[in-house]
Amino acid sequence: MHITLLTYGSQGDFQPFLALALGLQQAGHEPRLAGPERYAGQADQFKVPFSVLAGDPAEISRRFNDAGGNPLGMIRSIRDYVYDIAPQVTRDARVALAGAEMVIHSFLFTTGGHSFARELGIPDISVQTFPMFAPTRLFPNVALAWLPAGPLSYFSHWLATRVFWYGGNTGQPKFTRSHPQDFPAELSWPFKQSGTRPITPLVIACSPSVLPLPPEWNSAQIHLPGYFFLDEPDYQPPKQLTDFLQAGGPPVCISFGSMLHRDAGRIRQMLQEALEHNGSRAVFLSGWEGGTDLEVSENLLELESASHAWLLPRCKAVIHHGGAGTTGAGLRAGIPNIVLPFAGDQAFWGKRVAALGAGPAPIPVGHLTAQALSTALQEALTDEGIQEKAARIGEKIRTELGVGETIRLVECWAEQFKSPFTV
Repeated sequence: MHITLLTYGSQGDFQPFLALALGLQQAGHEPRLAGPERYAGQADQFKVPFSVLAGDPAEISRRFNDAGGNPLGMIRSIRDYVYDIAPQVTRDARVALAGAEMVIHSFLFTTGGHSFARELGIPDISVQTFPMFAPTRLFPNVALAWLPAGPLSYFSHWLATRVFWYGGNTGQPKFTRSHPQDFPAELSWPFKQSGTRPITPLVIACSPSVLPLPPEWNSAQIHLPGYFFLDEPDYQPPKQLTDFLQAGGPPVCISFGSMLHRDAGRIRQMLQEALEHNGSRAVFLSGWEGGTDLEVSENLLELESASHAWLLPRCKAVIHHGGAGTTGAGLRAGIPNIVLPFAGDQAFWGKRVAALGAGPAPIPVGHLTAQALSTALQEALTDEGIQEKAARIGEKIRTELGVGETIRLVECWAEQFKSPFTV
């Protein structure tokens, strides 16, 4: 089956889709992955066909983090940039969809990916890396992580969906007038019954060991198969990393992935002070920030990137921003996670880590001090309860096959869509 996967965003948004595309390929399907050009090399590495979508997700990351914890600010930051590149991205997506028999789309393509599928008369599946568009009283929407469980939680999901729909689609009339050949004539919502077309399945690519399964979710429509991990069995770490690991005890890993923050210098300084206070060795993965001004010493190694699947099990703890992908990798490694949320869904995952007992309470970047981080690090490294719970959760996650379960859903949904429904 020819399947186009539409994704956009950070490394944590892209990598699960690459893992799914690779799994589909190994299962005998013909996937085509579409995403920003900065990810083309990764797709090529795994020999997954790739189509380039316009724009640079680093700009979204920068605007997103500048908005901090303000939900409306985050929506505006994404909307304004998306509107700038929407016509070209839409043209690129149409190229990627040529010959597709199914569309699998990510968060930013929720409406557009589904509307393309309806126009083409093919099935679609929505894959999210965080719980979105799935109301429950059990926990709040990820953008409002501070709300308590209960009726307000349910309302927060309803509100977030309305903000997403109206905030993301107000430019549609303008775009259809100026680019009628590119944009779908009508935008449709995938999670609502419309005529004879069935409701689109929603896959939340997270472990059921991490996210409790809410009683309100219809198991036929909302799926929680496990994380989509991109394993790299042939990964060869750089010599400087293996030398560093062999030179002393297990280090702390620090990874903020695709986050670009205007206070990066201040954050790095506090990290260094906390590590020195605790006497911990550390590997700092600079990610999209690139080279830093950290003071290199025999106890600190700085790299742009390294395989989390390879490195984290060799570490004693991980400090990160709370992105869905990094949280999954940290928990899978079975080590304590210390979460410093920047924006978006990160506070939600920080609270989940603490609720699971796999790490101390999260420290929002805006409230970060060297003393607070040093205290959290000391707690993570000395509290046997945190270490035991992190190890148990890691064992559970390592038994789950999120990609495999989702491929079974893809194949089953394709068959169901063909026979009993008239599209």
